Amino acid sequence: MPKKTKKKDKKSSAGVKMYKGRLDVARSGMGFVIVDGLDKDIIVKRDNIGTALSGDEVRVEVKGYSDNNKRPEGKITEVIRRKQSEFSGRVEVHPHFAFLVPDTDKMPVDIYVPLHLLNGARNGDSAMARIVEWSGKNKNPVGEIVSVLTNESLNEIAMQGLLVENGFPLSFPDDVMEDAARYPEGVAADEVKKRKDFRGITTITIDPVDAKDFDDALSFKALRGGWYEVGVHIADVSHYIEPGSALDKEAYHRATSVYLPDRVSPMLPERLSNGLCSLRPNEDKYTFSAVFTINKLGKVKDTWIGRTVINSDRRFTYEKAQEIITSTSGDYAKELLLMNGMAQSLRAERFKKGAINFSSQEVRFQLDEKGKPIGIIVKESKEVHQLVEEFMLLANRAVAEFVGGKSYKDKPVPFPYRVHDVPNEDKLKVFALFASRYGVKFDLSSAEQISMSFNQMLETVHGTPEQHVLEQLGIRTMSKAVYTTENIGHYGLGFDNYCHFTSPIRRYPDVLVHRILQQCLDDKIVPVKQLEAQCRHCSDQERRAMETERAANKYKQVEFMQSYIGEEFDAVISGVATFGFWAETVEHKCEGMVSVTDLSDIDHFEFVEGEYALVGKGTGIRFAMGDEVKIRVVAANLAKRQIDYMLAEMPQRPARTTSNRASGRSSGNRSNKTQTKHKRR
Repeated sequence: MPKKTKKKDKKSSAGVKMYKGRLDVARSGMGFVIVDGLDKDIIVKRDNIGTALSGDEVRVEVKGYSDNNKRPEGKITEVIRRKQSEFSGRVEVHPHFAFLVPDTDKMPVDIYVPLHLLNGARNGDSAMARIVEWSGKNKNPVGEIVSVLTNESLNEIAMQGLLVENGFPLSFPDDVMEDAARYPEGVAADEVKKRKDFRGITTITIDPVDAKDFDDALSFKALRGGWYEVGVHIADVSHYIEPGSALDKEAYHRATSVYLPDRVSPMLPERLSNGLCSLRPNEDKYTFSAVFTINKLGKVKDTWIGRTVINSDRRFTYEKAQEIITSTSGDYAKELLLMNGMAQSLRAERFKKGAINFSSQEVRFQLDEKGKPIGIIVKESKEVHQLVEEFMLLANRAVAEFVGGKSYKDKPVPFPYRVHDVPNEDKLKVFALFASRYGVKFDLSSAEQISMSFNQMLETVHGTPEQHVLEQLGIRTMSKAVYTTENIGHYGLGFDNYCHFTSPIRRYPDVLVHRILQQCLDDKIVPVKQLEAQCRHCSDQERRAMETERAANKYKQVEFMQSYIGEEFDAVISGVATFGFWAETVEHKCEGMVSVTDLSDIDHFEFVEGEYALVGKGTGIRFAMGDEVKIRVVAANLAKRQIDYMLAEMPQRPARTTSNRASGRSSGNRSNKTQTKHKRR
């Protein structure tokens, strides 16, 4: 990450400084404003927070310093942008007014609702309210009811609640919808003339079975001399979204689509995400493309980047495309098989050059008509997923390399790179010590040697009981990938230059990339203002989206396991803490807690951090990550999104040694958690 630079203070009067930052409110009610460039957060006492809520972007006035620790102390003078403007709760209707009593302590006061803004809500209803006005003069915000939820739709309450709690609105403002509605259907002849026409070339899309926003397509054309032309065509969202428009501001505010088990909270209105921009079959579409001249071995000879127009011939689901690859027959089998061969060569070359080969699984819920989970499908990454992934990675890297080679006033062009730093040194040392218990040696002398060690480890333990525990712990040592203008490369992928170009329907950084890319192609570069701040915002929103998705998946796991109270399952220990251990069922990948209290009849257990284990003081019995256990489901609490297990079979003797466990156990086949439409890399 780039180093924070000191910002100039804005002075409103003598001795008073103004800053802009993000408010974080502690449980005590004390506020802290985090300002880029300041070494210490600004303390804001409860009485000086005003109408600001935790997560809001605010302007704070600083007059002095706290006596206790010499930290700056201030008062919030303005809420610039709210993290959350919609809240769920219970409606209370009185003769002349109404209130929504929020069901979260993140909103400390009730929301006043004028009777004409109830929109059909009745006393006692569960509902969602949107804040429409909240001035400093009013203790309570004024809101309107945007949706009413019946007692039968607990799933609706939960899913919508998760979205609004993390700052993702449930609907689009009127001016945004008006923006989206004014764009014409189809393509215009004068615009097509400005683009390279691929409508006569074989083109397909490959997406999940339930996807509607098809933002990428692949074209294939045979050339002479054993060369082929493979085009990676991406929905040209930037053609529709004008910088500074209401649509653009809303897309930036959301920054990402959020994928929950039963719905998508889109970054763009449906008319764009599922309509105008979606690369649906047999429809002319505007695209931004990276086109490669490539041979069967994945060697790229030439790359062309520019705006195009396409017409997809066929929409494939991942399952159908994989079926064709496996059987080597079916529609477009020749094209799919050739591209699959190229992708596997590209993949092998990536790992050879230092990319880390962590595997992944996808967990998908089967839902009934009310959104209740009736089954869980666990799917591993197959060749077709790798086919799509490798060509998306190739396009992302090609765009980043192209822009990275340009300059503006003798400096690199400001650009939102996707970067991934080297692993944390302290975490690596702990992990390397743990891995050594399984006969795995790590060379920590350089970043290159570390990546080689990871790949050697993954190859060594592939198919063994240790594979998934070592993969999971290895991933935890990794830094988080983020967006930034400082290009430090992408360690996990082994790329010196990388960006996100391939999913502009669901990621705002891709929209920024498209705009800057076109400036570079036109040689008319106008640097984006406050680009680094926009990168940070997009990284923050990505994190919130991931937290929302994890919480929604956990809710569905709990809901699913409510039908199995009292039943027993094989499980694998997935985490260990001082107060117990987490276990994940082998069959369903549902994680729950076994409390150390429930183990007290066996022994007094202590947590050994470096071994990721609970160890009995008297018996020596160990419960370590990766160990197999038999559990019984004892509770599934939806409100807390928590599953409680207890041991169904108590161990009679100390666990076997690591070497015995490695040879004597069967694989737990554990998941690396739910993935979204494409991997976030």
